[in-house]
Amino acid sequence: MLNFCSLYSGSSGNSLLVETENTKLLIDAGVSSKKIETALTNLNIDPSSINGILITHEHSDHVQGLGTFAKKFDLPVFVNQKTLDAMPKQKEKIPEKNIKKFKIEEKFEIGDMQIKPFSIPHDAANPCGFNVFKDNKKISIATDIGHMTNGILKNLEDSIFVLLESNYDPEVLKFSRYPYPLKSRIAGPTGHLSNELAGKTISHLLNSGLQQAMLGHLSKESNFPELAYKTVIDEIISSNYNENSLKLSVASRDVPGDIISF
Repeated sequence: MLNFCSLYSGSSGNSLLVETENTKLLIDAGVSSKKIETALTNLNIDPSSINGILITHEHSDHVQGLGTFAKKFDLPVFVNQKTLDAMPKQKEKIPEKNIKKFKIEEKFEIGDMQIKPFSIPHDAANPCGFNVFKDNKKISIATDIGHMTNGILKNLEDSIFVLLESNYDPEVLKFSRYPYPLKSRIAGPTGHLSNELAGKTISHLLNSGLQQAMLGHLSKESNFPELAYKTVIDEIISSNYNENSLKLSVASRDVPGDIISF
């Protein structure tokens, strides 16, 4: 068994669940501790049964509730050293014994899952995405991507499922209420991934066995779920794939999605 559930995904906060028969992991804790607790309880998961929290990077929409949640339920936090150093407020809440450090590109195990962190270009200390392996199945999580790289593509290949950032539409971003410096940051090389690039990435991954994809981390101000979905489908079709060759969904910003089983 390998299950995935997006608890929350968007520019306002991110937290994801991956579970097997024996192991439950959160990826990021970017909403309040209370919201994470409520989401898990609604899924009939005891928060204290979580085996660890993996952290992609230190921005508040990924770690807002981390320290409080990890401390309350005495949970280990898996993080690289630079990211840990870049979030002192969260770090001071987590008992030293519960801080587990990993190195980018080095695989490690938590319970019956194998994890491989890989580097992504984003304006954070040492940001990463994650591959999760179980029983010859591979799923991947990659958000906050300023631009797509060959390294990221290599790490995403052979995944049966990806949660991939589809943050903004360039035209909607242009006319959004964001100030110009923020618009430039989002569209810049260490900002976020556009709908079109998400579509091109997913089209490429269809060559290596991708069966299912979820678009995540959508901007509230410069995107719409329907637009992200349509843009990606259009890219898949323009790459000569049948749109039915992939099960595509969009992660919700505010409510947990369905549990997906692989």
